[in-house]
Amino acid sequence: MRIILAVAAAGVALTACSPTQAGAAAIVGGQRISSSQLDGNVRELEAALTKAGGSAEQLQSYGSLPQLVLYQTATAKQLTIAAERQGVTATEGEVDQLITAAGGQAKYEQQMLQQAVPPSEMRAYAKASLMASKLAAKYGGGTDQAALQRGTAQASKDVQAVKIDWNPRYGTFNAQPSQQQPRIFLTGDRFGKVPAAQAESAPQQ
Repeated sequence: MRIILAVAAAGVALTACSPTQAGAAAIVGGQRISSSQLDGNVRELEAALTKAGGSAEQLQSYGSLPQLVLYQTATAKQLTIAAERQGVTATEGEVDQLITAAGGQAKYEQQMLQQAVPPSEMRAYAKASLMASKLAAKYGGGTDQAALQRGTAQASKDVQAVKIDWNPRYGTFNAQPSQQQPRIFLTGDRFGKVPAAQAESAPQQ
């Protein structure tokens, strides 16, 4: 699974969930992602995958569906908050243009399903992606490779300033996923173990 946002992935922070966060799957920059919201998004993703004739098996090389949906939702929100704090935004028209450039809504939705993004979160995901590029560009990214690296590095610092409190029931965040251990969150078998053959065949991120 391609981790959606390089800037966001570099800036993900991990803290324990405090008792005041009961009922929250994660809190991103003070904004809650409730467990009920996450459950609804997971059900939506499962239904959309079934309707599209797809399978969750490939996704689950990287974690359970709740873990993956939570990660994608939280990091997109984290990046959006970071960009907004720096005065960066993206219009609905720009989101439409991105989706059109990707082949249209139906094709983009299929691409998002393979990233564990349910249809109702598709536009938020697209907006976060746009804002990631704009945030890096604000710091000089997009002109040449060196400038892009500088811009991405500074944008990552902005993202790191937006703390994510993960509910530990979803596991410990894996800061260095690899082909040998591709899972985004590390747990026991609470969410089910990945078959060894499946883990060995997982593509590198």
